[in-house]
Amino acid sequence: MKTRSIVIYAIVFAVLGAVICLTVLKGSGGGAVPHTTEINRLLISLADDWESISAGNGFDGGSTEFDYAVIDSDGDLLFVTRQGISETLSAATGHYDIIRDIEIDGEVAGRLLVYNDSDRLRKAERESSARMIGGMSALMLIFSLGYFIYLKKIVVEPFGKLRGFAEKVASGDLDTPLEMDRSNIFGAFTESFDIMREELKASRIREEAAVKKRKEMVAGLAHDIKTPVASIKAMAEFMALTTEDAAQKETLASINTKADRIDKLVSNLFHATLEELEQLEVSPDELPSGELEKIIAESDHLKKVSVNDIRECVIIADRLRLEQIIGNLISNSYKYADTEITVRSRFEGQSFIVELSDKGGGVPETEIELLTEKFRRGSNAEGKDGSGIGLYISKYLMNKMGGELICRNNGEGFTAELRFLLA
Repeated sequence: MKTRSIVIYAIVFAVLGAVICLTVLKGSGGGAVPHTTEINRLLISLADDWESISAGNGFDGGSTEFDYAVIDSDGDLLFVTRQGISETLSAATGHYDIIRDIEIDGEVAGRLLVYNDSDRLRKAERESSARMIGGMSALMLIFSLGYFIYLKKIVVEPFGKLRGFAEKVASGDLDTPLEMDRSNIFGAFTESFDIMREELKASRIREEAAVKKRKEMVAGLAHDIKTPVASIKAMAEFMALTTEDAAQKETLASINTKADRIDKLVSNLFHATLEELEQLEVSPDELPSGELEKIIAESDHLKKVSVNDIRECVIIADRLRLEQIIGNLISNSYKYADTEITVRSRFEGQSFIVELSDKGGGVPETEIELLTEKFRRGSNAEGKDGSGIGLYISKYLMNKMGGELICRNNGEGFTAELRFLLA
């Protein structure tokens, strides 16, 4: 709150309080008593007109600010200003009225009974004070309400906006600007808060750009590594064909196996990085189901796959991505089951289903749903090489082609079910 506003508010309340106090003090002197001068003047007028008054002709002594009665020396009423006031000496004495003698030539001819109106005057004063205090209180209340509304507008509402803005920033919303209002108490901070938001937004953009750049660099390195690895494999295979030495052939076979492993790990890294960058392109098209047999045969370099039947149809798939999917599935079966693999197919509604099943004992049921998550591996993978990304990528690619990858145990081992859309 600004200091000037506090000072003004305090001054107004002090002035109002002083006015109320002065008003009450001014009216606290009790009932008013007629001035002695006026009574003396009235006594003189009564003495001058006594003969007329005593004869019953009334009295016109002019208007006075007080009521009175006139009685003779015998106590008989000669004149009264209004009904309801003391008309006898005893009544006047009991009411504490002012009693003055009317003297003519040194003798008391009658008496003036001035009515004591202090109770009515005090009541009137109290009513006047009450009205004054009530009016002042109402004025103070109105002023307080007005000031409260003023404070609400310049303090509470701007603070609420700042709090809402802070909540949005905390939740990650850096796009909504803060409305600037320099007239309220937080006006000096409004621009600073919005500058903070803009800096946070710029920092986030820089961070995202840096992360993307690192991922692109990893993807580029992974791609570049695949070329020399392919050359190593080709040279190892060529040397194995041209040598007769058994020891050399064994060494070259080991080199070829290690090169295969490096190639798979690099491929996984490359695919994962591209997927995070949303650059893993999938172009599904019509594909004869017979191509599946060719892809399976190309991926089965250990000759453990037995294709029972691939029914003829046309499916929606990307051949390149399908090679990656089937290669991952067969490679996983080699690594974790090391048994024969059986391939079967069937139709189910508008889907063509291909099942690859092994007899390696499967995985715990509680782990089935986790196998297709990124970097998750089953408990049977302990002690074996792998990154836990093959099934994740396979499921991602199948979804991109409009299909689905479902994993389950088959009683003897593990089954990977590929669901393709029919063309």
